[in-house]
Amino acid sequence: MNDVAGKRQALINKLFPSGIPRLWCPLLTHYRSDGGIDFDRMHVHFNHVVPWVKGFLIPGSTGDGWELTEDETLEVADFAIQQARTREISLLLGVLKADVETMKRTISNMIKMLQENPPGKEDAGQILQANHVCGFTICPPRGKSLTQHQIEAGLSAVLDMGMPIALYQLPQVTENEVAPETFERLVQKYSNLFLFKDSSGQDSVATSDIYKGGVFLVRGAEGNYAHWLTGTGGSYDGFLLSTANCFSQNLSSLIESLEKNDQKRAGGISERLTAIVSEVFALVQPLPYGNPFTNANKAIDHFFAFGPSANTIEGPILHEKIRIPHDVIQATGAILTQYNLMPERGYLE
Repeated sequence: MNDVAGKRQALINKLFPSGIPRLWCPLLTHYRSDGGIDFDRMHVHFNHVVPWVKGFLIPGSTGDGWELTEDETLEVADFAIQQARTREISLLLGVLKADVETMKRTISNMIKMLQENPPGKEDAGQILQANHVCGFTICPPRGKSLTQHQIEAGLSAVLDMGMPIALYQLPQVTENEVAPETFERLVQKYSNLFLFKDSSGQDSVATSDIYKGGVFLVRGAEGNYAHWLTGTGGSYDGFLLSTANCFSQNLSSLIESLEKNDQKRAGGISERLTAIVSEVFALVQPLPYGNPFTNANKAIDHFFAFGPSANTIEGPILHEKIRIPHDVIQATGAILTQYNLMPERGYLE
């Protein structure tokens, strides 16, 4: 183990004394009818998920991290910190911004906020640990025409801040990807790069034979879950999935089954979830607002919140202050019923 990898492992051991969670959730951001953030609803939803998930990314892309204003981002981050402080979970704060300077400013503002919760700590590492925050999640700077050199320079500028960083591959939004060779150079230089999430569906970094230096790899693309975890021939150490908002217990059972080498049970869970996700994502694909990760999970979560009668209740509100259409809600309910995953009772009932 070289010096950078050794420092990375020491950082991981410090941040995660019980080990890095294998299942992470990018919590949904819920809204009231007036368009304001519904933190009461988010609190109840968080309580519904947390028995099965010990790692959270807030705000992630599923939680409208790209759409939130700077003030909204800090408000959601503050909510997440309040939840994390009283529970044995690990929290990644989402810094989903299009350019490097905005990323750096947002991280600095989050650190200032953390210094006040609780007050009296000055060391950044102590501040993070006191709040159960394990780091900040960033994407490459946005731009289809950016070269790998420009992407590397941009990410380096943020990594140079010295904070623990999770790197998020999301070409659906950033219009570019970190190439495996670029990732390898960053890994060799920065011990504070400790986690990598890939939602591209291409999995080019995880499946390449580059040096990964002990960085914890999590998959964000949905489907065929049982195929992807290490220990069963896969390339990822864990999952950071939008559907953990709705199927946290199922995904936790899938991981547990794989760890016990129960391939049959894991495969059955994987097949059913893959079918549901594929059909619901297809339902929301034509919607001209929001993003498919958010829209699909809000449609499914509507039933987990209100139970079988959810199709008689107005659809959930998106950041654009538009509700998911009734026909999408009805069709989502039919899919959940078809695959025997309609809850008997909602967590809001």
